Amino acid sequence: MFPKIHLHKFISWASSRYQKLSLFGKTAVCSILLFYACLITFIVLVTPSRIAQFMYDLAQGIRRIPYGSLILMAVVVLTSFPPFIGYTTLMNLCGFTYGMQGFIPAAISTICGSTVVFVVLRFLFSNRLRKWTATNEKWQVLEAVIRAKGLPLIILIRVSSFPPWVYSNSLFASIESVSLIQFVFATLFVLPRVLVYVFVGSRIATLSDGEQRGHMATSTKIINGLLIVGGIVTSIIASSLVYCFMQDEIKMLHRSSPANNELAAEALEDAEQGAPLLAQHPLGT
Repeated sequence: MFPKIHLHKFISWASSRYQKLSLFGKTAVCSILLFYACLITFIVLVTPSRIAQFMYDLAQGIRRIPYGSLILMAVVVLTSFPPFIGYTTLMNLCGFTYGMQGFIPAAISTICGSTVVFVVLRFLFSNRLRKWTATNEKWQVLEAVIRAKGLPLIILIRVSSFPPWVYSNSLFASIESVSLIQFVFATLFVLPRVLVYVFVGSRIATLSDGEQRGHMATSTKIINGLLIVGGIVTSIIASSLVYCFMQDEIKMLHRSSPANNELAAEALEDAEQGAPLLAQHPLGT
């Protein structure tokens, strides 16, 4: 009975949020759903084992390429810019290709990519940023909350999986009270999560090659499978806890009213759309 009630509430909430979206937003949602439907169909038709073998062969090809790790790092830097996606997949690919040694290029490209995004976006959109913050109450409240809480809240938001990686980069580039040093320092706390992504990728690689899998004992397969699931679950739980802590920190700001708490939360949601740096506004650049 209770699951049905919760499901009904979730459907009502999702439907309400969808109706409030603009035409572009509705088109984007439909496109994403269509993409995943096609992806699932593709996986079912081709079969997961063939896809895994193809990915393993591709990873080995990258590994044999001179400076392959540098190419992979360059792609990570590129996907750190919104609206590109695929950062988490690339972290898995680092582990998939190089094993746990893939943590080194993954960590370096994570720090470098986010830093480049921060500097470039803040430099290119500095005028738009000032105009936006002068007229947007939600962003002013969010800046005030972050300014009051300082580095601890910056770290919590940075470590949280919401907003997503690329929009988290643009979020902090949008907040003038966040310095480059604070941003880079907070990004260092993302590295444990990167390590989990690389670890999961390395375990998936051991199960992807048909030849290795054929010579692998059943118990070893089970252990690798459990390690993969454990890594994913750990990442999800940790991200959820951090997100809850982040929301609590915002709400516990003693000078903040409930209305301001709501505005700050809405500003974080707006960050997923790249506001204010990447959203379309009549303010100009």
